[in-house]
Amino acid sequence: METSLLTAVFLPLALFIIMLGMGLGLTLTDFQRIFVAPKGVALGLVAQLIMLPLVGFGLASVLPLTPELAVGVMILAACPGGPTSNLVTYLARGNVALSITLTALSSLVTVFTIPLVVNWAMVQFMGAGTDLQLPFLTTVLQIAVITLIPVSLGMALHHYAPRFAATVEKWVKGLALVFLGLIIAALLIKERANVLAFFLQVGWVTLLLVVLTMALGYGLAQLARLDDRSATAITVEVGIQNGTLAIAIASAPTFLNNATMAIPAAIYSLLMFAVGGAFAWWAQRRTTLKLQ
Repeated sequence: METSLLTAVFLPLALFIIMLGMGLGLTLTDFQRIFVAPKGVALGLVAQLIMLPLVGFGLASVLPLTPELAVGVMILAACPGGPTSNLVTYLARGNVALSITLTALSSLVTVFTIPLVVNWAMVQFMGAGTDLQLPFLTTVLQIAVITLIPVSLGMALHHYAPRFAATVEKWVKGLALVFLGLIIAALLIKERANVLAFFLQVGWVTLLLVVLTMALGYGLAQLARLDDRSATAITVEVGIQNGTLAIAIASAPTFLNNATMAIPAAIYSLLMFAVGGAFAWWAQRRTTLKLQ
């Protein structure tokens, strides 16, 4: 199958399905939680929307990356939390309600912040004369179409047909993983001549991004004296991002159409399951020991 077909058709479709699945588990109450528990929500959003891009910029600036890969790291750092973060939070026995709220709110805010962060990063790493740019209004509208519309559709199904939504949600998540796997495989095949070099160059950078942001998120939550379950949710939300959206922005023809910029997100999408799984195991063990 042509890589262009995967990035032009299956990538937006995969993202649509993932965001639809997120919406199937959301209610308006999740958005109202910012007024019920403002401290945890505010801390999580600040960590995710400000601290994460700053850490990404620091790593991309200090470590030896090509300009395109550095921008790819920044695209990833600019993206919101993904549905995987909600699953990892659940496995880690964290505050799932807070996790879902942060994912939903960050998905709303980053519709507007992604083009600003990415355009700034391209100037920093590729020079002011670069031809690659994300037109602000067009990009906002495109991201809204592939994220907010399916989330809204999922929420409507959850509200008006809860039984159907609960049944469909299980299948939607599995289908989304299949599409994501195909897209990552296609990107790696397209760049097969450089895959090993990319892994050596950017693999450990994305690993550092996950580990450092999770550690900083946990540290901030502890300083703010949040309970353990809320601290777990914030830790995961800051570290586990929507890799599919990052791949779409980097490689889809309607966005930057640059496969190399998508490599950090593709490698990250593989690593986040390992790091998230390890954190969930540690958090479960910590909770069990506290209960003994």
